Amino acid sequence: MKILIVGAGQVGGTLAENLANEAFDVSLVDIDEARLKDLRDRLDIQTTVGWGSHPDVLRRAGADDADVLVAVTRSDEVNMVACQVCYTLFQTPTKIARIRAASYQSREGLFSKENLPVDVLINPEQVVTDSIRQLLEHPGALQVLDFADGRVQLVAVKAHFGGPLVGQELRFIREHMPANVDTHVAAIFRRGKPILPEGNTPLEAEDEVFYLAAREHINTVMSELRRVERPFKRVVIAGGGHIGERLAKAIEPYYSVKLIEFDQDRCIELAELLDSTVVLCGDATDRELMLEENVDQVDAFCAVTNDDEVNIMSSLMAKRLGVRQVMALIGKPAYVDLFQGGEIDIAISPQQATTSSLLSYVRRADVVRVHNLRRGAAEAIELIAHGDSKSSKVVGKSIGDIKLPVGATVGALVRGEKVLIAHDNVVIESQDHVILFLVNKKLVSQVERLFQVGISFF
Repeated sequence: MKILIVGAGQVGGTLAENLANEAFDVSLVDIDEARLKDLRDRLDIQTTVGWGSHPDVLRRAGADDADVLVAVTRSDEVNMVACQVCYTLFQTPTKIARIRAASYQSREGLFSKENLPVDVLINPEQVVTDSIRQLLEHPGALQVLDFADGRVQLVAVKAHFGGPLVGQELRFIREHMPANVDTHVAAIFRRGKPILPEGNTPLEAEDEVFYLAAREHINTVMSELRRVERPFKRVVIAGGGHIGERLAKAIEPYYSVKLIEFDQDRCIELAELLDSTVVLCGDATDRELMLEENVDQVDAFCAVTNDDEVNIMSSLMAKRLGVRQVMALIGKPAYVDLFQGGEIDIAISPQQATTSSLLSYVRRADVVRVHNLRRGAAEAIELIAHGDSKSSKVVGKSIGDIKLPVGATVGALVRGEKVLIAHDNVVIESQDHVILFLVNKKLVSQVERLFQVGISFF
């Protein structure tokens, strides 16, 4: 499959790296020649210097035979024109564009094929906002991911001393929970290394545990792995840009929210746009301001400015002042690895979150959703099983009989409205949504081949 990416910024570069590592044919377009050279030196990709909205540039980049266009430049307009050009001149089958402006997204019919033929809209700010909102709903979680339209969630938590299961084997987890609650521990990362969990695997404090459960059972399962935390009530947001505004608007009906923004004109604008959020004009790294606003009594602090250093410093200060959980939006991948899990509880990578949204559209099997985990090293994937026992390697078989590659595990199935947690005796049926956890992304192609139906099915 040939993927044409327009825009070699953080999102485009991260996507190109992910796809190149999976042996896709990747062509990358950007006006920054130095950036392209850096990526070309590290990755097996084709690069073209020029404007991604120009037909001649797209033709030189291989748009004639591209299967997917992904336009992720900083300009909504360039992204939209690139999709139009690829549709009109090159008949590219799938066109994906990053569109940030709300005014474009709210115009009904704008992106129909008769107008602007964009098949998939990706909004990075909304992706990050949704991620933070999920984390606020589950105090203590490091990551919360939706599958099957939210019926199933994959949650990452750090096991703490005092958790009922810490020091015990995983097979005892069912004994601790109500009869109607079921879960599957998909993976454990201990001191940074993956462990494939078995019934006799003991759980240690500081283990990073990934588990799947029905949405309504997530907090019940979490209580077995760590002490139950009080629900969040008071939230401070640092940064009043697109993400800060979206986040405040999304959570203000449920929490007491304060938002700190440096620009005075923007503060006035935010005060008019938001309902109950208290907008404060000031510097999020100003200790005196933080003390005046009683940040030490806040449950969660979310730093989402467009400056990594401000997000890091304000989060560190908030944590030392006594905030229960701090989250920082960090663009530089090296910074994410450096600060995640230390004094900063959760480091959110916008490009990793956006890349996850894009990956499901370039997979070879019938993939509904993809989530990058552990800074892109691992992956959770939702596929739809097709065929029958003759044409498929998985349909009609129990999970215990499926020859999954080592490092891949089935966590749950969704059959219609019913959630089935994966156990060895559960049989996969056609049209089941199957949710898998892969401790290494190199396993993706093997899993996809496993779920592809034989040619006789068609």
